[in-house]
Amino acid sequence: MEGCVLCPRLCGADRGAAAGICGMPDIITAAAAFPHFWEEPCISGTGGSGAVFFSGCPLGCVFCQNEKISRGRFGKPLSGEGLMRVFDRLLEQGAHNLNLVSPTPYAEILARVLEQYRSPVPVIYNCGGYERVETLRRLEGLVDIWLPDIKFFDSAVSAKYAGAPDYFEAASSAVLEMQRQQGTLVLGRDGLAVKGLLIRHLVLPGNLAQTGKILRWVSENLPRETFVSLMSQYTPCGTAALGLPLSRQLSAREYRIAKEMFARFGFVNGYVQDPASAGSECVPAFRLEGLEETI
Repeated sequence: MEGCVLCPRLCGADRGAAAGICGMPDIITAAAAFPHFWEEPCISGTGGSGAVFFSGCPLGCVFCQNEKISRGRFGKPLSGEGLMRVFDRLLEQGAHNLNLVSPTPYAEILARVLEQYRSPVPVIYNCGGYERVETLRRLEGLVDIWLPDIKFFDSAVSAKYAGAPDYFEAASSAVLEMQRQQGTLVLGRDGLAVKGLLIRHLVLPGNLAQTGKILRWVSENLPRETFVSLMSQYTPCGTAALGLPLSRQLSAREYRIAKEMFARFGFVNGYVQDPASAGSECVPAFRLEGLEETI
């Protein structure tokens, strides 16, 4: 892949010869694949979400709990055929959907794989929100459920915590494109997501102002029925563990205020999280699960 411009970094790397700013070459690399039971209820259901965790990331969040794969380059190279075998195995295990986690560095390759595979279950694009509209349009008709984060609102905050002062500009444009493509989240009679947009926001300690601004923007720019998952699972990881306010977990008071803002802005659909979801024991270990016999 010459002159890579898949993400807003626009690094222009020749990823056939050297890694891009995402840290990865142009070969699909994954760190694990397994039925995931800890996503939102409409995603995990009873059979689990068929999660494939890809290696590399265009962001550089100082608090990343998946640092081993986002920046450590840990993972196993896969061919397109190998990835399709991973998909088949997840479906054989009863997964309700195929959940592509941090897929951005491989968006073009994944588009070609999905064109060939034609999944019988919904395909989820589970990303950090830092996306290019042009890349999302390449995936139109291939992704059923868009599952982006909106992490930061202010450029100074996103520059400090992710090295991306343009984060909200990119993420807000991306979310509007996702809404255009698939609309508001649709649930089947079994309560499982079929298609549409589900926005995630991780409430950060000491950063309630970001939460309020993001919720306000969503309420003013997307339908009232938009699903928002308000997450409390923040766990100090990486360099964030070295200094306040990110060196501590979210307080009960902070999350209560975040939920009050959620209600005040009039959201009618969404999820809040059990505080027990936070903690180092909830951070995946990544041991190439589900990839042992795949090339």
